[in-house]
Amino acid sequence: MEEFNYSLANLPVEVLDRLATMLDNSTCGWRQLAQAVSEEPKFRCSERDVTSCSLQVLSATGSPGRSFLDLLVERACSMLFLLQCLRKIDHREAVQLLTVMVSPCKTATELIRVTVQPSSQRATLGSQVVLTCKASGPPGLSYQWFKGKEEILEATGHTPELIVCPLGPEHQGSYICRVNHGNACVFSQWAQVRLVQPSPGISPGCSSSIFSGSSSGVHIIYQPKSQVASEGDALLLECTAVANPPAQCQWYHNSAPMPQSKACLLKIPCVTTAHRGQYRCKVFNLYHEVWSEPATVTIAGPTSITDPSWVAVDRGLESQEVDRPIISAGVCPQMTNPPPLSKQFYATDKVALLIGNLNYRYHTQLSAPMADVHELSNLLRQMDFKVVSLLDLNWQEMHSAVTEFLLLLGKGVYGLLYFAGHGYENYGNSFMVPIDAPASYTSEHCLCVQNILTRMQEKETGLNVFLLDMCRKRNPNDEVAVQPGLLKVTANIVFGYATCVDAEAYEVRREGVSNGIFISFLKRRVCEDEKVTVMLDRVAEDMGRFEITRGRQALELRSNLSERRSLTDLIQTSDCSVAYSTRNLQWAVAHVLPKSHFIQFDCGVKVQLGFAAEFSNIMVIYTRILDKPKEIPTCSAQLTDFPEDVDIDLKKSNQETLLEAGSLLLIKEQLPSPELPSLYTRIRSLQRLKMELTFAVCLRYTYVNLEDEVEERRNVTVGKPLVSKLNLRQLRPNSDSSSLSLDTCTIAEVSSFSEDFAPLASDTWSLFAPANADKCQDKMNYHSY
Repeated sequence: MEEFNYSLANLPVEVLDRLATMLDNSTCGWRQLAQAVSEEPKFRCSERDVTSCSLQVLSATGSPGRSFLDLLVERACSMLFLLQCLRKIDHREAVQLLTVMVSPCKTATELIRVTVQPSSQRATLGSQVVLTCKASGPPGLSYQWFKGKEEILEATGHTPELIVCPLGPEHQGSYICRVNHGNACVFSQWAQVRLVQPSPGISPGCSSSIFSGSSSGVHIIYQPKSQVASEGDALLLECTAVANPPAQCQWYHNSAPMPQSKACLLKIPCVTTAHRGQYRCKVFNLYHEVWSEPATVTIAGPTSITDPSWVAVDRGLESQEVDRPIISAGVCPQMTNPPPLSKQFYATDKVALLIGNLNYRYHTQLSAPMADVHELSNLLRQMDFKVVSLLDLNWQEMHSAVTEFLLLLGKGVYGLLYFAGHGYENYGNSFMVPIDAPASYTSEHCLCVQNILTRMQEKETGLNVFLLDMCRKRNPNDEVAVQPGLLKVTANIVFGYATCVDAEAYEVRREGVSNGIFISFLKRRVCEDEKVTVMLDRVAEDMGRFEITRGRQALELRSNLSERRSLTDLIQTSDCSVAYSTRNLQWAVAHVLPKSHFIQFDCGVKVQLGFAAEFSNIMVIYTRILDKPKEIPTCSAQLTDFPEDVDIDLKKSNQETLLEAGSLLLIKEQLPSPELPSLYTRIRSLQRLKMELTFAVCLRYTYVNLEDEVEERRNVTVGKPLVSKLNLRQLRPNSDSSSLSLDTCTIAEVSSFSEDFAPLASDTWSLFAPANADKCQDKMNYHSY
């Protein structure tokens, strides 16, 4: 069955097309296959993946099944794993096609399948360990156990169950089972056996202290421990047991089962306040079950805001950096959540526009907006918001982005606008400063937040939330009193200002990723199931307890919200299904990534191009060498000749790591097959792309015994990825003529998408790194936002 160990990328195109046709059905198709492959974490599909595949039906030649298969190809899925999953969903036609096309002559090896894999175990000295391996296949299967490379010659070394008793130090190590049928064989997965210290009161021995001989039983030898963690930290809880037959685990959080947590080690990579509470593990086998002792997890504040010193950066008109020694502050105490009230309010949809301006042309550069937009995006997605996240927009692009944001709003929709960057406030109006604002800017060069609110009210939204992470000092260059449109009395408006009137907002400067103080506190509370104003009040209280910001920055809340509306409210679409579907499509089209490209060069080298989204207007392209002839020992594929519209740092293009390529937030482990070597190129400012994105792939290689380097080039066109399809660089009509009522519109009415819909990518992964607010540097740098 060696052929089945190859990647799906080795399958002919016509085979993939035939498989896709078979999977394009609702009863036993690609959706059922997606559930089957999700048992392997690297193939687990996000909601965005499923949506992208589904939207293929909008294209005349689109195939959801083919889109899903392309996703598996991108993540280096093997033919063997696909065959196993097709068997699980009982898709006999697809199984037969894959088997016949890849290996017409079926061997005994193909028929052997390991059905029960041995699991790693930890046990005490002198106890008993049972490793189990079971397989199905032709009659007469035999088993052969190995410790490392050494065959185990004891009696149980040739049975499905390997029994080690009494357990000694010499038994620690890696075990594997080989299942044989004549000359054919398959191997199980490796299982690790480790010694641990026994709990008090437990005496060693495999025949008396736990369970004797062939008796069954379950006994926990290592209990989970209570912990105190900070938001953003990784949480590890362990429960180890010895059992006969081998046991399974199921973790519970506050008495509720955790469906995806069925291993002895519970790992939560990035904890929030939602993870606090009591954890217990149920350990069980066919005959017995036992419960671990409860472990209490307490969540403290984020570690980044308890460091002894910061560099404060104010975000205003005349920014400057001033080193200030700061006294360290303790962790802000958490407030206990009251029991949630019964849900009475719903959103017809939830939409968020997040803008972070860092690289100003005529003003102080900022650091924190990139991380702030990224972290808030992740949190809002968890609450089912459709999020558009954009960095470094000029005046025209900000105007266009707001217009597109308004097109996504409608009756009952929750709208949220977040801005991080330079700003000011005059005569009660707040102004967001674009990156191309002149040195002495006025309201003419900026966007008035109150004008945006007026346009949002025209959409009859259910909730309007503005989170403004910027300076609110007066602008001495602007004497014009802007008169926004007349506001309606809707009792659904919430303004959360990062700082008070005539004050600065600060950010944390440190190596790598920086954070604003406002987001450092907001991210702890924003997902709480509370009325929005209650949640923001708690953020203000947390900031008030923080000694570093006391007297410098205090959150200000302005609201007329009369109902208990929360950002966590559920979406109820029964009364507006057409509008909801239209918004889904409109948002999805603006977040399309190109499909992976596989380029076969004349010399025999095969190169893969993959794509990942860091923000809605920032994309990373990675190149991989998939195959090369033996006569070519070394080769490299680099990207070049990009259009002038987009922003690329040539010194950081074609780098071996994401960090070297300038991507601080996208992490390699979240890419499909991160173990494969790649070169990374980061493309910014996709909103300025005028035509389809075209570039060249330059392959350089040498032949054996030849010194001269050979070069081949291929031009590649990948369409208009992500937000570039919205043409934000173009002037939008005024609000009266551009307003779009999604309550009655059809797809053709969405004015922004005058171009034909491009096929949606199958590899639009969720590639945003977990929030991680850790350590900062030793100073505080001032800049006004």
